[in-house]
Amino acid sequence: MGPVLDRPPARVAGRPALRVGPVSVVWRPRTVVVLAVAVVVTVLGVALNVGRGEYPIGVGEVLATLAGGGEPGQQFIVLELRLPRSLTGVLVGGALAVAGALTQTVARNPLASPDVIGFTAGASAAAVFVIVLGGGFGVVGGLLATAGLPLAALAGSLLTAGAIYLLARRNGVQGFRLVLIGIGINAMLLAVVQWLLVVAQVFEAARAYTWLNGSLNGAGWDDVVPVGIALVVLVPAALLLAHVMGALQFGDDTARGLGVGVDRARSALIVVAVGLAAVATAAAGPIAFVALVAPQVAQRLVGGARPPIAASLLVGAALTVLADLLARTAFGATELPVGIVTAVLGAPYLLLLIARHGREARA
Repeated sequence: MGPVLDRPPARVAGRPALRVGPVSVVWRPRTVVVLAVAVVVTVLGVALNVGRGEYPIGVGEVLATLAGGGEPGQQFIVLELRLPRSLTGVLVGGALAVAGALTQTVARNPLASPDVIGFTAGASAAAVFVIVLGGGFGVVGGLLATAGLPLAALAGSLLTAGAIYLLARRNGVQGFRLVLIGIGINAMLLAVVQWLLVVAQVFEAARAYTWLNGSLNGAGWDDVVPVGIALVVLVPAALLLAHVMGALQFGDDTARGLGVGVDRARSALIVVAVGLAAVATAAAGPIAFVALVAPQVAQRLVGGARPPIAASLLVGAALTVLADLLARTAFGATELPVGIVTAVLGAPYLLLLIARHGREARA
């Protein structure tokens, strides 16, 4: 008879285990390196973005100001005028990336992201409804106008997500069917948005168009707070559901065999994804392709089997703030909305994913 083990082994098969009291996690050095590099890139991107403007400030001076130093004039420019825009971009990009990681895992399809399958379009339709019609469209319009833009966007996303989920739920939610139904509903909602813009007054239409392009221009601390609260509440919830995400990757039958309540787990993941996408969309408009591209880039960087949550958050934050820097500085005095830059960068990647998905389907 072999020896009896009175305590768990110090290693997990193939990888070392890191134990902190009663908690044991697998040590992945590659993931730690990716997270560290993403943090550095994000911080430098914020410093570069904050330092650009009519009164240029060097990266070192920006970092010193953020650390509590700097002259009073620099503190006012950095902390009050410029930092809220970059910080909004960081939070919005991170929220969209985590939402994309969750939807891609639930659907088991890299093409499933909030801006492709209609979640963001639901937020857009509700938000444009509030901007254009406000309280002048009966009781519903009055309630939405009272609730405000963020809650209207959240309600629109939740209703859209519920409709897509119910329509796609037939003998289990299949990723390809979820994507197709989402694309169809996305087209319908975009048609509703176009109708609202046609009936809108000039000023309301201009405001809605600016919002629909996904812009960080004019973002202030009022935009930072709700997105920050959403991340503080919903990202830990997503991390707690990470083990469920791993089980869902193997299919519904295997997940049920592992003791996972598939429908309940999938619904919880979708609610978290919709909440993040809706709050991010309400703060900065529908910034395109961040939710699609960032999780896939993070997955390839860490070498995982599914989009990682923490790495996706940081890659999305870095991508958004660097895209905003490019939008502000690449065209001289002309400043583009950040959503246009992310669309230009993300559209080729979407075509690549579609082509790869087609080749795998024929194989």
